[in-house]
Amino acid sequence: MDIVIRRAEPGDYEALGQITAQAYLQDGLLDFGESDAYLDELRDVAGRAAAAEVLVAVERADAPSAPGSVLGGVTFVPHGGPMADIARPDEAEIRMLAVARTARGRGIGEALVRACLDRARATDGCARMVLSTQRTMLTAHRIYERLGFVRTPERDWNPLPQLDDITLLTYELRL
Repeated sequence: MDIVIRRAEPGDYEALGQITAQAYLQDGLLDFGESDAYLDELRDVAGRAAAAEVLVAVERADAPSAPGSVLGGVTFVPHGGPMADIARPDEAEIRMLAVARTARGRGIGEALVRACLDRARATDGCARMVLSTQRTMLTAHRIYERLGFVRTPERDWNPLPQLDDITLLTYELRL
C-alpha cells in the first residue's frame, strides 16, 4: 500500500476538514446538507486535534502521484475523552472516519481503523473500542465487522433527540 498513517499535523487540518465534510455531504449523511450544524464540527480538525488524536492517511513520499497528500483521516478518542460520544472510561472511541472519494477502494479506511485499534491496545486499561455509525454507512459497517466489531444495539442513540428519525448504530470490539 502506498500510504502512511500518522498523526495529523497542522498543515493537514484544512485538507482533512474538507475531505471529511465532502465525504459526509457527498454520501448524503447530513440531514440538513450544507446548512447542517455538524458540518462545522467535521471541518474543525484543529479543535478535534486539541481534544483527541487525529490520524491521517497520506501518500508515501515516494508515491508516484501527489506524495504527502492527505487521503483520509479518523479521530481516535482514548478513555472516553472530551470528544467521546459513547465511550466509557475503559473504552476508546473512533469518530469521523472519512476517505476522499478519489482514494476509496484502496484499503485506507481499514488501515485507519487498524491504526486506532493499535493505539487502543497500547493504552493501559482500555478494554474495548466503540463507535457510532449511521445506518447507511454500509461500507464502513463491512470494515468494522471484518475487523471483529459486533453490534451493540442496546447502546444505539440519537444525537438530535428533537428529531426522532436519527438513530446511530453502535459497535464495539473487545481488545
